[in-house]
Amino acid sequence: MQKPPDHAYPTHWEADVVLRDGGTARIRPITPDDAERLVSFYEQVSDESKYYRFFAPYPRLSDRDVHRFTHHDYVDRVGLAALVGGEFIATVRYDRINDQGLPAKNPEDDQAEVAFLVQDAHQGRGVASALLEHIAAVARERGIRRFAAEVLPANSKMIKVFTDAGYTQKRTFEDGVVRLEFDLEPTEQSMAVMRGREQRAEARSVQRLLAPGSVAVIGTGRAPGGVGRTALRSLLDSGFTGRVHAVNHAFPEGMQRLHPEDVPAVRTLREIPDPVDLAVIAVPADHVPDVVRDCGEHGVQGVLILSSGYAEAGQDGRERQRALLRQARSYGMRLIGPNAFGLINTAPDVRLNASLAPRMPGAGHIGLFTQSGAIGIALLSGLHARGPGDGGIAGISAFVSAGNRADVSGNDLLQYWYDDPDTDVVILYLESIGNPRKFARLARRTAAVKPVVVAKGARHNGTAPPGHAVPTVRVPDSTVAALMRQAGVIRVDTVTELIDAGLLLASQPLPAGPRIAILGNSESLALLAYDACLTEGLRPQRPHVLPSAAAPDDFRAALAEALSGDGCDAVVVTAIPWVGEGAAVSLGDSEGAALAAALRTAAAAHPEKPVTVVHLAMDDLAETLAAPEPAPAPESVSEPEPASAQSPGPAVPAGDETARPADPAPASAGTPQIPQSPQSPPNRSRPLVPPGPPPTLSGRPQAPAREAEANTAPRPRRAPLRIPAYPAAERAVRSLAEAVRYAAWRREAAEPGRVPEYDDIQEAAAGADIERLLGRLTPDAPTGRSVPVPPQDAEALLARYGIHTRPVLPAPDPDTAVRAAARLGYPVALKTTAPHLRHRADLGGVRLDIAGEAELRRTYSELTDFLGSPEELRPVVQSMVPRGVDTVIRAAIDPAAGAVLSFGLAGAPSQLLGDIAHRLIPATDREVSEQIRSIRAAPLLFGWRGSQPVDTAALSELLLRVSRLVDDHPEVVGVDLEPVVVAAHGLSVLGATVRLAPAPATTDLGPRRLPVY
Repeated sequence: MQKPPDHAYPTHWEADVVLRDGGTARIRPITPDDAERLVSFYEQVSDESKYYRFFAPYPRLSDRDVHRFTHHDYVDRVGLAALVGGEFIATVRYDRINDQGLPAKNPEDDQAEVAFLVQDAHQGRGVASALLEHIAAVARERGIRRFAAEVLPANSKMIKVFTDAGYTQKRTFEDGVVRLEFDLEPTEQSMAVMRGREQRAEARSVQRLLAPGSVAVIGTGRAPGGVGRTALRSLLDSGFTGRVHAVNHAFPEGMQRLHPEDVPAVRTLREIPDPVDLAVIAVPADHVPDVVRDCGEHGVQGVLILSSGYAEAGQDGRERQRALLRQARSYGMRLIGPNAFGLINTAPDVRLNASLAPRMPGAGHIGLFTQSGAIGIALLSGLHARGPGDGGIAGISAFVSAGNRADVSGNDLLQYWYDDPDTDVVILYLESIGNPRKFARLARRTAAVKPVVVAKGARHNGTAPPGHAVPTVRVPDSTVAALMRQAGVIRVDTVTELIDAGLLLASQPLPAGPRIAILGNSESLALLAYDACLTEGLRPQRPHVLPSAAAPDDFRAALAEALSGDGCDAVVVTAIPWVGEGAAVSLGDSEGAALAAALRTAAAAHPEKPVTVVHLAMDDLAETLAAPEPAPAPESVSEPEPASAQSPGPAVPAGDETARPADPAPASAGTPQIPQSPQSPPNRSRPLVPPGPPPTLSGRPQAPAREAEANTAPRPRRAPLRIPAYPAAERAVRSLAEAVRYAAWRREAAEPGRVPEYDDIQEAAAGADIERLLGRLTPDAPTGRSVPVPPQDAEALLARYGIHTRPVLPAPDPDTAVRAAARLGYPVALKTTAPHLRHRADLGGVRLDIAGEAELRRTYSELTDFLGSPEELRPVVQSMVPRGVDTVIRAAIDPAAGAVLSFGLAGAPSQLLGDIAHRLIPATDREVSEQIRSIRAAPLLFGWRGSQPVDTAALSELLLRVSRLVDDHPEVVGVDLEPVVVAAHGLSVLGATVRLAPAPATTDLGPRRLPVY
């Protein structure tokens, strides 16, 4: 990491963090201007906390103390503070010491003493844990490798902060003091602890927004209409269970109620005597800062800003948006928007519709996030059309449309939905990804327990939409799609595909494989489904075509037979209206309702296999299949157990007081209960649970485990049989194919690969080489630009990681070329290295298999006569290698997407056809093996048409070594190996380039922080 000059204020240490309770705080270095803040902070600390800090009564700070605690050199002595509302709530400092525990005088001393002080009112919020993460990162940057801390035995809270951090520790007890020493090198455990704290804190911050106890709509118009009044109307019509207040400074003096809504009306937040959890702001942008200040002073937990006029309005609006974010975070508030459409929570104990949506969606188990209000409307309308009402196939658990998403983003919702028991499928519409590295990490973890379906807009122009001030991703959209697939994300292209895939995944179990049975009463429709299966790479069976006059019982029998067969993993049912004499259904029944009942009966007997329906002109069939199965008449007259706060339900984890209850109690006796299968995902409808919970970085158990841990018997739930229906075979099969691919990813993710260790890798020596090269090459380079490493230095650096390139000798004239060939040994190759001819054998710039001096001189003359002078061509001589397949390996760091490892065949396949496979770094052995096989030209590596297979094991190892190099050293921003000739035994790297740049000040592997755009 590049260090700023000593004593310069390190702005990159500043960070906003989410605390354990969901609020935010600002962490920054302490400066001499903080003297008054420090004194005020210390006065609010209890005598007991002061005693724990100084081991003696210490009622006040002296002037000398204040000076010492506010003046730092930011190298050997550093102090950080956490602030809320511009005031200190906690501090931490370190002082570099030597082996005797005295102030260090040698810059080589790598130990420091660390001490914390947290205001009593903010203890228990995780402030000290967040400060420890940041002060440890600062210390590592300044060359400190170990912390020491002395703590009184009674100070159990602070001892727990240190012991729970996950670092390698040594603990001693002497003279009545506990001494803790711990290395600051991140460990797998410390990273897991940090990720777990991040997940719980960010999930809690979203939960506070989605489940407020009280809401104030600020900017409620006095007359019907307008954004504020519409938001208030939506809130009331949804049946919100909390308190609602209408706020408008233009309300008449003395006005107490707003009619006809009959809600309390006030002119300012200060007039509301009770706490306000969520403020919905619908005032002009110029007035928003004053409103946000009032919210912060009133203790509001979060703000939803519907107002426009921010980053989408140009540079001035962008600056206004950044100032707004700084203001909201200074008060510890999370912010949705600005220019947001709103948020919805359908939980029965919340019923929140703080949005501009005209109707409250049905309750269900789909989590929905969009950055666009228009797409949000389209998704909500599309879902409503496919399954209206609570409990329908298209019901949602929560909806957030974040607009410019200056603060709360899709990453925050992934943190929340990861272990939300009421969400089974996550649907995201994204137009930009502010932190792609974190998104990939969170999406991979979430996809391991529930499907994540993503559609991305603004894919091809390379710029973010207006209002999204985020880094531009330079990699092509095909690369982004490949990286999403690697993370287990189901990537689709349209809003319709989002809904289609979401409905199937929310209602059906995951298929065990690609074998598809097709049945129905239309041969043409069945053949369309058959062709669609082949197109999607599935393995369809020959369609079972029923007579056109087939009755519901015929469908039921055929579906039951297909589901019971061992050669079928899923079934596609096709249906058209019955044709023929005689009534296929009883008088008064519709064709669709009767067929739906028959299909449900057959599917109920085999809940481990998914079923999907394709229909033509049978809308009543789709509507009946999408609706909850009607409850049968009760068989007894006993009173049902009332739904009350004492009813059994899933346990609520500590700190999640507003967690939502489980679904209603199961239907009465006689309702068929669907057994669970060990191959199925944790979905509410026909649930299928994997053999055990996958490992998570958070260490937080999933919903079933939380119930068990609380020793509360989970209430059994009836799984409604809802079957998705589609008006086109292609749409049904495409959704099913996405489920098949996702299920395969889940099975592979359950046994993840590993990043191998190689004994010959010299990581420390490579780091020293990189530091030396950066010191030599970067002073003359433009700021922020990477620099190429000279060829010999690049070869030496690669050799530190066991990547050996074939020697190349310059040949500026024929005599030098002859001497070079004699040194290397014939046969040799003569190649040009001019940029416009590099690797261009098709233009004559590469001549191979030169057997002797005469041939070399003749070839040299032909090359220079045909293509240009030696000064222009820069010819080189290289020894020949065994024949094989020419490939190319690249690793590059995109400023937004992160480190990416790419592989393809050299020449036309990669350059002309774009046949390149990408993986995120660090890549595992399983991932690079799949990467090699994923390109379309892969058969050339495995003996296509009788050719000899090449050494793909050596190729995999080379990919893994390149991945390790880039992962270990963030200064390596580009590696290009071309060509890599892979032979039957071994491989040869014939060309290599490396680019370096100073490492970024912060990365996704550093201490947790909220992004700032």
